[in-house]
Amino acid sequence: MTTEEQIMRPAEIARYIDHTLLKPDATADDIRRLCDEAMKHKFASVCINPIWVGLCSDLLHGSNVSSVKVCTVVGFPFGANLSWTKANEALQVFEEGAEEIDMVINIGSLKTGNLGYVQSVYNDILNVRSTVPSVTLKVITETCLLTVPEKILACRLAKEAGADFVKTSTGFSTSGATVEDVALMRRVVGEKMGVKAAGGIKNFATAKAILEAGANRLGCSTSVAIVSEAAQEEES
Repeated sequence: MTTEEQIMRPAEIARYIDHTLLKPDATADDIRRLCDEAMKHKFASVCINPIWVGLCSDLLHGSNVSSVKVCTVVGFPFGANLSWTKANEALQVFEEGAEEIDMVINIGSLKTGNLGYVQSVYNDILNVRSTVPSVTLKVITETCLLTVPEKILACRLAKEAGADFVKTSTGFSTSGATVEDVALMRRVVGEKMGVKAAGGIKNFATAKAILEAGANRLGCSTSVAIVSEAAQEEES
């Protein structure tokens, strides 16, 4: 995947980052600031709650020509929604301007282990994929709640259902991304599918280690600090 030389420069690491603000108390001013920072640093996307998709689309792709994409979440943060609810939510945010969607799997169904429940997890992903075929679809597995066999199964289901990425975490559970989980996910999905790490990536050293483990997208709320640390390390 990426090499140390590729991610050392701030401009390089920035393009792997989804600049994220998913707090429930985020205001319109907070979202405007997020978009300004994303355009300034050329992050891959802004990742926001569905209510802010229209505003971000206007800010990033209205009068300003920007390569920053609009990413949002579906079935967030627990994944326990009905499948048709997720598919409908995905369609609504797509129509509002979302270009990337991070959906949460039904974690409880996966952990039940019964074939029918596992099939429902696959169908859940496939329903969203079929409803919005042109968006970049990332599937959040919430690795901190899964055993190793369950992590492997979740990755395989996401790949078979046609998702573009598997993602470690929502950032709202017991813990976030780890180097070990990212390396495992990369081994399972191969080199052609994306791996996004999120949750607990607070500094450049952590971001760098996770990219080297096999991630090619990072979900970060401290993105500006990470880029600043990268710049300082380059200068030293």
